Amino acid sequence: MRPHCVFLRKGCILPDCLAPQREPIGGNWALVEDLSAPVLDGMIRKAGWHFMWIQGSCSRRGLGFTRDDAAGRALARALTGIASRFNAAELDSVQDVKYPGFHIANVTLQPRQIQQLTSLETFDETPPQVNAPR
Repeated sequence: MRPHCVFLRKGCILPDCLAPQREPIGGNWALVEDLSAPVLDGMIRKAGWHFMWIQGSCSRRGLGFTRDDAAGRALARALTGIASRFNAAELDSVQDVKYPGFHIANVTLQPRQIQQLTSLETFDETPPQVNAPR
C-alpha cells in the first residue's frame, strides 16, 4: 500500500472513458492499480465529473505477525468504517509499530465521492414516517 492509493466501493460508477485496473479487496472494495489519487482526480475532472474530498477521516488499527499482515487487517477495518453513501476512499497514511513478535498498524483513510453532479446530495437513509389519515 502506498499513500494516496484509491479504493473504489463495489458498484462505483466511473465516467465511460475510465476503466482502471482494479484488484478486489474483500467483498465490497477494490484497489485502483497504478493510479494515485491526484492522477485519478485529473482524469475524472477531464471527463467532466467530480472527485470530491469528504471531511472526516477514518482510522483503524490492526495486529499481525508482520507489518503487511497488520496493515492489511487495519485496512480492512478502516474500509468498513467508510460511510456507505461514499463510493471511494483514499489512503492517507499507514503507521506501524513493531513489538517483539508482532506489529500494530494504524491505517487512515479519507472518504471520497466520485460523481457526475457538482453537489453532494444528502439524504436521510431511513424512509420518512407517513401518518395515515384517521
